[in-house]
Amino acid sequence: MPTPYGSHGGMAFGAEELRVLRRALALALHPSPVSAEDVQDCLRLAESVDEALREGVRLRAFLLADLARYRAALPGTAGGYLVLLEEVLAAGYRPNPDDLAALRALRGNPTAAALLDRCRVLAEQDVRARLAGRSVAAVPSVPSSRTRLLALPGGRAADRPEKKAEPKPPSRPPARTPGTDRPIPTPGEVFPPRRKSGPPPSNPPQHLAAG
Repeated sequence: MPTPYGSHGGMAFGAEELRVLRRALALALHPSPVSAEDVQDCLRLAESVDEALREGVRLRAFLLADLARYRAALPGTAGGYLVLLEEVLAAGYRPNPDDLAALRALRGNPTAAALLDRCRVLAEQDVRARLAGRSVAAVPSVPSSRTRLLALPGGRAADRPEKKAEPKPPSRPPARTPGTDRPIPTPGEVFPPRRKSGPPPSNPPQHLAAG
């Protein structure tokens, strides 16, 4: 597995990783059929590199948080602050105005004076880059997955076939009775409501007396 970022932000590969990396570069420059073993080696290397980069980002965030704590506790933490600042500068950190102010306050320290000169140069470079419309180098983040590597023949992309959209079933017409074009009658049509009987006659008929 590649070694995470060190004090200078580098990454070390072992002999086996370098062999796989050379093979992957050769395939990228000259595409050709690859074996399943080559594909798996490339995938493992990609996962190892991603994990090493994630670890580097976590380490960098930890160092920057530590740097802010040491800077807030100056001047009593000058020794630790200067050591941490040197380390994060070597990893690509761009000093901010708080760092410049802290170094000016510590300029009596030879290490702080040297770091102040170095940070001033970096700050001037950033200002010139902004004036020229160029973006200043940002903190490296975790890269996206290696889509080209995963798309190698026989790779993971081949294990996941594209899902085709299933056709929607056609809408069904209203059910009709067999042999007719009329729809099935509703219960109200089959059993119509009963009509209310009229009121009883006001003068009931009188029975004739027997003669």
